[in-house]
Amino acid sequence: MDGGAQQSSPREPPGPGSVELEGVPSERDGGEGPPELKRSQPRFIHGSSRPVPLEEPRASSLPTIPNPFPELCSPSNSPILSSPTLGPGPPREGASHVVKVFGEDGACRSLEASAGTTARQLCETLVRRTRALQDHSWALVELHQHLALERCLEDHESVVEVQSSWAPGADSRFVFRKNFAKYELFKSNASLFPEVMVSSCLEANKSMAHSELIQNFLNSGSCPEVQGFLHLREAGRKVWKRFYFSLRRSGLYYSTKGTSKDPRHLQYFADLTESNIYYVTQGKKHYGTPTEFGFCIKPYKVRSGVKGLKLLCSEDEQSRSCWMAAFRLFKYGMQLYRNYQQAQARLSQPPWIGPTPLRSVSDNALVAMDFSGCTGRVIENPSEVLTVALEEAQAWRKKTTHRYSLPAACQSSPLSAAIHRTQPWFHGRISREDTQQLIGRQGLVDGVFLVRESQRNPKGFVLSLCHLQRVKHYLILPSEEEGRLYFTMDDGQTRFADLIQLVEFHQINRGILPCKLRHYCTCVAL
Repeated sequence: MDGGAQQSSPREPPGPGSVELEGVPSERDGGEGPPELKRSQPRFIHGSSRPVPLEEPRASSLPTIPNPFPELCSPSNSPILSSPTLGPGPPREGASHVVKVFGEDGACRSLEASAGTTARQLCETLVRRTRALQDHSWALVELHQHLALERCLEDHESVVEVQSSWAPGADSRFVFRKNFAKYELFKSNASLFPEVMVSSCLEANKSMAHSELIQNFLNSGSCPEVQGFLHLREAGRKVWKRFYFSLRRSGLYYSTKGTSKDPRHLQYFADLTESNIYYVTQGKKHYGTPTEFGFCIKPYKVRSGVKGLKLLCSEDEQSRSCWMAAFRLFKYGMQLYRNYQQAQARLSQPPWIGPTPLRSVSDNALVAMDFSGCTGRVIENPSEVLTVALEEAQAWRKKTTHRYSLPAACQSSPLSAAIHRTQPWFHGRISREDTQQLIGRQGLVDGVFLVRESQRNPKGFVLSLCHLQRVKHYLILPSEEEGRLYFTMDDGQTRFADLIQLVEFHQINRGILPCKLRHYCTCVAL
């Protein structure tokens, strides 16, 4: 358009397969000024073999409807449909995973965990939910029932990462239970590493005592050189042979010629940094081990089956404990010592100090009260609260002592005779074999004990105690004198009103026992 005059220029016919609308400015028109309005005229559309591309609908042309089930359309944000939980593979960061944990009674509980959840964090969660006593002896155990293998996860290990390494369909699980031997190597290190098994280190450091030498190794996060005889199962065969093994800084070796340490006779055996070490629980039944003290080196690449497992067997429990402790130090080093220090720090601080309080709603509603006057008052001073608590405990002791001096008719009541059944250390009528297995699973540490009913004497009880990695059993017999019932373990020389008093006495005094009662075996219900 120029000066109001209209000049129509000849237009090129539309190409095949194209559609041109009247009244819409095109690139040839320059797009200047308002478009010229014309009446719509029918246009002829040439046929074409090429398909006409469909345009995407504009976002503004569709109404915005909220999705009522976003978790069904977004599996990555759903703990149920999350792909890492449905099959093997490395865990994805930020995704939620379902971890199943079993108790010693076979009960199972499912927990939601992120990829970075450690074994210690999961144990603390289970302790809170089961209302168990918090200490560093709770552990998460990796159990492969089809292989008769088990090991205790270290506090820093990722639970999801361990679970993702299991073979699909394998009978593997996590078990939540006590393990008193987890940090025993930092407490009684001299007895855990016998002199005969660390003789090379003692010869190289003649000026240092045995206990001092081992403590220096532990404080530095390094492993002493350990050597000794072990039974080795040959690959692909059921034959066991006895070899002299040496754990050095470069790895685990065995000698092909007696006890020779000549490099020509040393054969490299296993890479411990790329393997996990397991206890063999039923060695004679599954693998025909010469003794019951077997253990296994399982490389990471071995997901299922017996092929690839390196099976070993020691002469006694002390030798096996020494090798297992040395393998842990060799693999984790200073990280293991840091785990122990952090566990000790958690025990030293009060339970209310931390990023998240562990008190329940009912605990938050409780306050200390003083009802000594006419009206009650709330005690706000913490020191006064502690004093009142001690006075209440002393008053309870006086009532308990008074209860023991009641007539015989009252003492034989069902309540006083069965009060020990409420204690966590009492396990009822379990057999001697089950007792030894339970104490063995929770750690062969001096002072681990439980009380059970006697199978031979229907009125008696048995105190089962671990000492020097062996379980000993002491018979507790009831007796009556002057119409009063009491319990004794030494033919009446030391008498106790009930089993609770007997246990509390031996937790403070050794008495006739080889050591004090330190840790009681307990099983929590998930």
